[in-house]
Amino acid sequence: MNQVLLLIDVQRNMLEPPAPVPGARAVSEAIDVLLKRARAAGAPVVFVRNNGPEDEPDAPGTPGWELAREVLPGEQVVDKHLPDAFADTDLAWVLPPVASLVVAGMQSEWCVRETSLAAMARGHAVTLVQGAHATYDGDEPAEVVSRRVEEELAAVGVTLAAPDELF
Repeated sequence: MNQVLLLIDVQRNMLEPPAPVPGARAVSEAIDVLLKRARAAGAPVVFVRNNGPEDEPDAPGTPGWELAREVLPGEQVVDKHLPDAFADTDLAWVLPPVASLVVAGMQSEWCVRETSLAAMARGHAVTLVQGAHATYDGDEPAEVVSRRVEEELAAVGVTLAAPDELF
């Protein structure tokens, strides 16, 4: 299987103080397991980085904008401005056309959801990694929102898997 690890918005502003997502440590550990397994298997790794506006913690060039994991030689970084990582980026050209995408990152109900749906619309098989995506508390607790996103995506054909089940 031609699996590609797609890490969405795994940036310092989401995983490190001063304002990490709830459960950032557990999500970080899950991402570490996933990244280690993908690299050991020789799977391509693509980092998607959000470019927020000037007044946001992920504005380009700020500490929060920086990726929270090292990009190794041969790994790709795709910068985006919208929740769908395919919109106005070169992500579609970076990915092999028949790639199966393994998705993890931030935020569950925004960029993870939108990019997963866009990937499926483009014909990619998508696996969302449980415990390796997160969001912030809002009207509902973050874990409730993330679980609902998993249910919604599973209902449209996204596979759910644990980090240690992949690669």
